[in-house]
Amino acid sequence: MNFKQVAADAFAGNKLPALIGGAGVAALGFGLAYRYLLKAEKVVRVGVVSQLLLHPLKSGKAVSVALAECRPMGLKHGALRDRHWLVTEEDGHMVTGRQQPRLVLVSLTCEGPRVCLNGPGMEELRFPLEQPGNAVIDCRVFGADIQGRDCGPGASDWLTRYLGGERTFRLVHFEPDMKPRRSVEIEPLFSPHEQVAFTDVGPVMLLSEASVRDLSGRLRNDVTAERFRPNIVISGCGAFEEDSWEEIVIGDVRLQRVMSCGRCIFTTVDPETGIIDRKEPLETLKSYRLCSPSERSTYKAAPLFGQLHTVKKTGILRVGDEVYRVSR
Repeated sequence: MNFKQVAADAFAGNKLPALIGGAGVAALGFGLAYRYLLKAEKVVRVGVVSQLLLHPLKSGKAVSVALAECRPMGLKHGALRDRHWLVTEEDGHMVTGRQQPRLVLVSLTCEGPRVCLNGPGMEELRFPLEQPGNAVIDCRVFGADIQGRDCGPGASDWLTRYLGGERTFRLVHFEPDMKPRRSVEIEPLFSPHEQVAFTDVGPVMLLSEASVRDLSGRLRNDVTAERFRPNIVISGCGAFEEDSWEEIVIGDVRLQRVMSCGRCIFTTVDPETGIIDRKEPLETLKSYRLCSPSERSTYKAAPLFGQLHTVKKTGILRVGDEVYRVSR
């Protein structure tokens, strides 16, 4: 008798206890089924991590790192966490590169216990990472409520001058003890327990170099992966192969694909100049990267470029790590 097949079939139909009697035998049967299912899992090498990018400031300049922690709410490197700082108006509404394209040139980094802000034509501003005496601000991110610790009048003055001085802007920081936003309230495809800080919807965005090259070949001017603000960039695969990786393993990290990343006008902001084009590469993406008719209720008219993942198993990511697709 093929016990592995019997156990697997019974496990799939939830009939194992009826097939075998006794707690010990049942436990053995479940164990056989478990081992069988594990052996059925296959991994295939699909590429290599070529870049790890954090965007500590939402819409700010990317920080390229050689190593990052992959946590449930995204990548972390030292004190820097992906999309954990946010520019707001005085009433708490978020400000992004869609409204203020020059935000893409603002660099937010940390040196020890201090945050460093840099931007073209501005002197560097440094302020404490932890400011427990500052007010906690009620913010609005895509219509959802979330809190952030005000980073102080110095940061507010710096951003207000940098962005033109016509309105007052503030910088807020999402702290670990604050209540995150629930991804499922933004996009129903996410599970109820997934949470993010100031990220649009998903904690990890992945894109391949080949997909970027494919797009560049259709444009007058080349674009780089940084324009699309991914966290993980993959080399060594074909264009858009990442669309089919439902589950991947990188080192000891496991990621689960949830959905494609629908693109908006923010892709038309040049990350090198901070100038918004309002046409390309968005128009070209719309010419060949629209969703199927069955998915229009999810993506509407947004072209798809890159994949949003959740973190099934946390761990360390490194540039140079091999990427494996998991199948069963």
